[in-house]
Amino acid sequence: MAELLSIISQDKREAVRGSSEMGSRGEMLAAEFIKREGYRIVMTNFKAPIGRNSKGVQVTGEIDLIALEGETLCFIEVKTRRSEDFGGPLSAVDVRKQRQITRTARVYRRLFGLAEIKYRFDVVSVVIEKGLEPRIDIARSFWTEGKFRKTTWNHEVW
Repeated sequence: MAELLSIISQDKREAVRGSSEMGSRGEMLAAEFIKREGYRIVMTNFKAPIGRNSKGVQVTGEIDLIALEGETLCFIEVKTRRSEDFGGPLSAVDVRKQRQITRTARVYRRLFGLAEIKYRFDVVSVVIEKGLEPRIDIARSFWTEGKFRKTTWNHEVW
């Protein structure tokens, strides 16, 4: 039984390492792509504590790329896939991920005193299929921070 568990855990480690290498390659390709598109990279892999989860454990948020396009600060999530067979890379940027990046961007702007700067959230999708040139696309303004603002109640009686 121990041998079986050892084999499974080793296979799992190799899969994680493979996906980690794929993700790193995707981020490198995305950075090169956005530079060609006219962006200026400010920072990569920004990490910051953004709060605690329901069990009291600290949650850390990460933003893959932070760049300027003109006067607009862009918080960029990079999603890399080997194929689009099970949904494209954009489908992986769900509401939970968007909220985490939004909270991390808020920390970044507060930390560097950028309350007044124009900003947006972009997603760069990278598809690296075996034997083919990587396909890279950018979705500018994929979501807005307003999506996560709490609505105010007008205290009306129902």
